[in-house]
Amino acid sequence: MRYASPTRLFGYPLLSVALGPDASSGEDRGIARGILALGDIAIGGIAIGGVAVGVVPIGGVALGLFSLGGVGIGLLAAVGGVAVGAFAVGGLAVGVLAVGGVAVGGWAYGGVAIGLRTGLHLPGTYSAVVPPGSREIPSLIV
Repeated sequence: MRYASPTRLFGYPLLSVALGPDASSGEDRGIARGILALGDIAIGGIAIGGVAVGVVPIGGVALGLFSLGGVGIGLLAAVGGVAVGAFAVGGLAVGVLAVGGVAVGGWAYGGVAIGLRTGLHLPGTYSAVVPPGSREIPSLIV
């Protein structure tokens, strides 16, 4: 299925939908490019798809500024099973501020937290403070 709205903004269609293979163009996967893009691979301002790239991508693998996905990589923020970003929330979170089951970052909060600052020292959680410039692997604080 292919659709691109006739309304354009900055040269891109306002809405672009590309799902599944397209025999006429020989595409195995739909690649949608638009301000709002929905497709197997979506690229746009708001991108929703299996692989999504954009300002706000949502998908299995999401790459952008504010990412939400199974694997979310965001320049500013990421939420996902695996999240990497300045602010990251997820099962495995890596970032300046990381919150998750396993959190690694400058400020890390979670079940297992590794960072310059760690918090939430609750029963059943583990944290390790890594001094700046240290080359040693820290032991966990129980």
